[in-house]
Amino acid sequence: MPIHDWTRVKAGIFHDFHHEWISSIKRALNSGILPGNHYALAEQLAGGFGPDVLTLEGPTDPDLSQEDDSRGGGIALATVAPKVSFRARAEADIYATKANRIAVHHVSDHRVVAVIEIVSPGNKLAPGPIRTFVEKAFELLRNGVHLMVIDPFPPTARDPNGIGKLIWDELDTSDFVLPSDRRLTMASYIGGASQEAFIEPVGVGASLPEMPLFLTTGIYVMVPLESTYQSAWNAVPAIWRKALQGA
Repeated sequence: MPIHDWTRVKAGIFHDFHHEWISSIKRALNSGILPGNHYALAEQLAGGFGPDVLTLEGPTDPDLSQEDDSRGGGIALATVAPKVSFRARAEADIYATKANRIAVHHVSDHRVVAVIEIVSPGNKLAPGPIRTFVEKAFELLRNGVHLMVIDPFPPTARDPNGIGKLIWDELDTSDFVLPSDRRLTMASYIGGASQEAFIEPVGVGASLPEMPLFLTTGIYVMVPLESTYQSAWNAVPAIWRKALQGA
Protein backbone atom coordinates (compact mmCIF):
# COMPACT_ATOMS: atom_id res chain seq x y z
CA MET A 1 0.00 0.00 0.00
CA PRO A 2 1.80 3.21 -1.14
CA ILE A 3 1.52 6.25 1.12
CA HIS A 4 -0.89 8.81 -0.32
CA ASP A 5 -0.69 12.54 -0.97
CA TRP A 6 -2.74 13.81 1.97
CA THR A 7 -2.55 17.38 0.70
CA ARG A 8 -5.31 16.38 -1.77
CA VAL A 9 -7.97 16.42 0.96
CA LYS A 10 -9.12 18.68 3.80
CA ALA A 11 -7.44 18.47 7.19
CA GLY A 12 -10.58 16.89 8.68
CA ILE A 13 -10.25 13.84 6.43
CA PHE A 14 -6.67 13.29 7.56
CA HIS A 15 -7.76 13.90 11.16
CA ASP A 16 -10.12 10.93 10.89
CA PHE A 17 -7.42 8.77 9.30
CA HIS A 18 -4.92 9.94 11.93
CA HIS A 19 -7.04 8.51 14.75
CA GLU A 20 -7.51 5.23 12.89
CA TRP A 21 -3.77 4.88 12.23
CA ILE A 22 -2.98 5.63 15.89
CA SER A 23 -5.39 2.84 16.92
CA SER A 24 -3.92 0.44 14.38
CA ILE A 25 -0.35 1.02 15.59
CA LYS A 26 -1.46 0.69 19.22
CA ARG A 27 -3.12 -2.68 18.50
CA ALA A 28 0.00 -3.95 16.73
CA LEU A 29 2.25 -2.94 19.63
CA ASN A 30 -0.02 -4.59 22.20
CA SER A 31 -0.38 -7.76 20.11
CA GLY A 32 3.14 -9.07 20.56
CA ILE A 33 5.56 -6.40 19.35
CA LEU A 34 6.15 -4.86 22.78
CA PRO A 35 7.83 -6.93 25.50
CA GLY A 36 5.48 -8.16 28.22
CA ASN A 37 6.56 -5.44 30.64
CA HIS A 38 5.38 -2.63 28.35
CA TYR A 39 2.00 -1.56 26.99
CA ALA A 40 0.72 1.13 24.61
CA LEU A 41 -2.18 3.57 25.03
CA ALA A 42 -3.68 6.17 22.72
CA GLU A 43 -3.47 9.36 24.74
CA GLN A 44 -3.89 13.11 24.45
CA LEU A 45 -1.28 15.14 26.30
CA ALA A 46 -2.05 18.82 25.89
CA GLY A 47 0.16 20.33 28.56
CA GLY A 48 3.79 19.97 29.52
CA PHE A 49 5.62 16.69 29.95
CA GLY A 50 7.04 16.80 33.46
CA PRO A 51 7.49 13.61 35.51
CA ASP A 52 3.98 13.94 37.00
CA VAL A 53 2.43 13.84 33.51
CA LEU A 54 4.66 11.04 32.28
CA THR A 55 3.53 8.54 34.91
CA LEU A 56 0.09 6.96 35.39
CA GLU A 57 -1.29 5.46 38.55
CA GLY A 58 -2.23 1.81 38.15
CA PRO A 59 -1.78 -1.77 39.29
CA THR A 60 1.56 -3.51 39.10
CA ASP A 61 2.31 -7.01 37.95
CA PRO A 62 5.33 -8.23 39.96
CA ASP A 63 6.14 -10.91 37.42
CA LEU A 64 6.28 -8.44 34.54
CA SER A 65 7.67 -5.40 36.33
CA GLN A 66 10.78 -7.32 37.37
CA GLU A 67 11.57 -8.45 33.84
CA ASP A 68 14.87 -7.27 32.43
CA ASP A 69 14.22 -4.63 29.74
CA SER A 70 16.96 -6.18 27.63
CA ARG A 71 14.86 -9.33 27.15
CA GLY A 72 11.34 -10.08 26.00
CA GLY A 73 11.35 -9.20 22.32
CA GLY A 74 13.36 -5.98 22.12
CA ILE A 75 16.35 -5.62 19.80
CA ALA A 76 19.71 -4.47 21.14
CA LEU A 77 21.00 -1.38 19.33
CA ALA A 78 24.58 -2.46 19.92
CA THR A 79 23.88 -5.75 18.17
CA VAL A 80 21.58 -4.77 15.30
CA ALA A 81 21.38 -1.12 14.23
CA PRO A 82 18.16 0.01 12.48
CA LYS A 83 18.57 0.29 8.70
CA VAL A 84 17.75 3.93 7.91
CA SER A 85 19.22 6.51 5.54
CA PHE A 86 20.41 9.03 8.15
CA ARG A 87 21.63 8.82 11.73
CA ALA A 88 22.80 11.58 14.06
CA ARG A 89 24.10 11.65 17.62
CA ALA A 90 24.30 14.41 20.26
CA GLU A 91 24.69 14.99 23.99
CA ALA A 92 21.62 17.13 24.79
CA ASP A 93 17.88 17.78 24.22
CA ILE A 94 14.58 17.16 21.97
CA TYR A 95 10.46 16.17 21.18
CA ALA A 96 6.34 16.02 21.15
CA THR A 97 2.99 17.93 20.61
CA LYS A 98 -0.62 18.23 21.60
CA ALA A 99 -2.78 15.77 19.70
CA ASN A 100 -3.68 12.13 20.04
CA ARG A 101 -0.59 9.98 20.06
CA ILE A 102 0.62 6.63 21.32
CA ALA A 103 2.37 6.48 24.68
CA VAL A 104 4.23 3.33 25.69
CA HIS A 105 4.29 2.66 29.44
CA HIS A 106 6.37 0.37 31.63
CA VAL A 107 4.26 -1.78 33.95
CA SER A 108 6.50 -1.29 37.00
CA ASP A 109 5.36 2.27 37.64
CA HIS A 110 3.33 3.07 34.49
CA ARG A 111 5.77 5.78 33.43
CA VAL A 112 5.89 6.76 29.76
CA VAL A 113 9.06 5.45 28.13
CA ALA A 114 8.26 6.22 24.49
CA VAL A 115 5.85 8.27 22.37
CA ILE A 116 4.72 7.91 18.75
CA GLU A 117 3.49 11.11 17.11
CA ILE A 118 1.85 11.45 13.68
CA VAL A 119 2.25 14.98 12.32
CA SER A 120 -0.97 16.76 11.30
CA PRO A 121 -1.43 19.69 8.89
CA GLY A 122 -2.04 21.98 11.85
CA ASN A 123 1.47 21.32 13.16
CA LYS A 124 2.86 23.10 10.07
CA LEU A 125 0.17 25.76 9.70
CA ALA A 126 2.17 28.67 11.12
CA PRO A 127 5.45 29.44 12.92
CA GLY A 128 3.77 29.13 16.34
CA PRO A 129 2.46 25.56 16.02
CA ILE A 130 5.64 24.21 14.46
CA ARG A 131 7.77 25.91 17.14
CA THR A 132 5.52 24.43 19.83
CA PHE A 133 5.86 20.98 18.27
CA VAL A 134 9.65 21.14 18.31
CA GLU A 135 9.83 22.63 21.82
CA LYS A 136 7.65 19.84 23.20
CA ALA A 137 9.90 17.43 21.38
CA PHE A 138 12.86 18.76 23.30
CA GLU A 139 10.92 18.50 26.56
CA LEU A 140 10.12 14.82 26.07
CA LEU A 141 13.69 13.95 25.12
CA ARG A 142 15.06 15.92 28.06
CA ASN A 143 12.84 13.78 30.30
CA GLY A 144 14.40 10.64 28.81
CA VAL A 145 11.36 9.70 26.72
CA HIS A 146 12.14 8.09 23.36
CA LEU A 147 10.24 9.30 20.29
CA MET A 148 8.98 8.37 16.86
CA VAL A 149 7.76 11.12 14.53
CA ILE A 150 5.77 10.13 11.45
CA ASP A 151 5.46 13.08 9.03
CA PRO A 152 3.21 12.20 6.06
CA PHE A 153 3.19 15.80 4.76
CA PRO A 154 5.72 17.50 2.47
CA PRO A 155 7.93 20.32 3.79
CA THR A 156 6.64 23.90 3.98
CA ALA A 157 8.43 27.25 4.11
CA ARG A 158 8.60 26.74 7.88
CA ASP A 159 10.28 23.31 7.60
CA PRO A 160 11.94 23.29 4.14
CA ASN A 161 13.55 19.92 4.85
CA GLY A 162 10.78 18.57 7.06
CA ILE A 163 10.17 18.65 10.81
CA GLY A 164 12.87 16.01 11.13
CA LYS A 165 15.45 18.60 9.99
CA LEU A 166 14.36 21.03 12.71
CA ILE A 167 15.05 18.31 15.26
CA TRP A 168 18.23 17.24 13.43
CA ASP A 169 19.61 20.78 13.81
CA GLU A 170 19.65 20.27 17.58
CA LEU A 171 21.56 16.99 17.22
CA ASP A 172 24.07 17.55 14.46
CA THR A 173 25.59 20.55 12.64
CA SER A 174 26.11 18.66 9.39
CA ASP A 175 23.85 19.30 6.40
CA PHE A 176 20.65 17.34 6.07
CA VAL A 177 18.70 17.68 2.82
CA LEU A 178 15.69 15.57 1.90
CA PRO A 179 16.04 13.80 -1.47
CA SER A 180 13.92 15.51 -4.14
CA ASP A 181 11.89 12.32 -4.71
CA ARG A 182 11.42 11.49 -0.99
CA ARG A 183 9.95 14.47 0.86
CA LEU A 184 8.12 12.72 3.71
CA THR A 185 10.02 11.66 6.83
CA MET A 186 9.83 8.82 9.33
CA ALA A 187 12.10 9.48 12.32
CA SER A 188 13.00 7.76 15.59
CA TYR A 189 14.86 9.41 18.47
CA ILE A 190 16.65 8.19 21.58
CA GLY A 191 15.94 10.47 24.55
CA GLY A 192 18.01 11.18 27.62
CA ALA A 193 21.56 12.48 28.02
CA SER A 194 22.93 10.93 24.84
CA GLN A 195 20.48 11.48 22.01
CA GLU A 196 20.41 9.93 18.55
CA ALA A 197 18.20 10.31 15.49
CA PHE A 198 17.31 7.65 12.92
CA ILE A 199 15.59 9.16 9.86
CA GLU A 200 14.17 7.53 6.74
CA PRO A 201 12.81 9.76 3.91
CA VAL A 202 9.82 8.37 2.00
CA GLY A 203 8.18 9.45 -1.25
CA VAL A 204 4.46 9.66 -2.01
CA GLY A 205 3.48 6.38 -3.68
CA ALA A 206 6.16 4.36 -1.88
CA SER A 207 5.69 1.65 0.72
CA LEU A 208 6.35 2.61 4.32
CA PRO A 209 9.36 1.16 6.15
CA GLU A 210 9.44 -0.47 9.54
CA MET A 211 10.89 2.00 12.03
CA PRO A 212 12.59 1.46 15.41
CA LEU A 213 10.80 2.53 18.58
CA PHE A 214 13.26 2.74 21.46
CA LEU A 215 12.21 1.49 24.89
CA THR A 216 15.61 2.17 26.48
CA THR A 217 18.75 3.78 25.08
CA GLY A 218 19.89 0.39 23.84
CA ILE A 219 16.71 -1.63 23.19
CA TYR A 220 14.10 -1.06 20.50
CA VAL A 221 11.24 -2.79 18.71
CA MET A 222 10.32 -2.42 15.03
CA VAL A 223 6.96 -0.76 14.30
CA PRO A 224 5.16 -2.02 11.14
CA LEU A 225 4.10 1.27 9.56
CA GLU A 226 3.06 -0.31 6.25
CA SER A 227 0.58 -2.87 7.60
CA THR A 228 -0.89 -0.44 10.15
CA TYR A 229 -1.30 2.22 7.44
CA GLN A 230 -3.12 -0.34 5.29
CA SER A 231 -5.44 -1.21 8.16
CA ALA A 232 -6.28 2.46 8.74
CA TRP A 233 -6.70 3.07 5.00
CA ASN A 234 -9.34 0.36 4.80
CA ALA A 235 -11.51 2.45 7.15
CA VAL A 236 -11.37 5.59 4.95
CA PRO A 237 -14.73 6.22 3.20
CA ALA A 238 -14.66 5.18 -0.46
CA ILE A 239 -15.33 8.69 -1.77
CA TRP A 240 -12.22 10.00 -0.02
CA ARG A 241 -10.10 7.01 -1.03
CA LYS A 242 -10.92 7.91 -4.65
CA ALA A 243 -9.95 11.52 -4.05
CA LEU A 244 -6.63 10.50 -2.54
CA GLN A 245 -5.95 8.10 -5.40
CA GLY A 246 -6.58 10.85 -7.93
CA ALA A 247 -9.83 9.36 -9.28
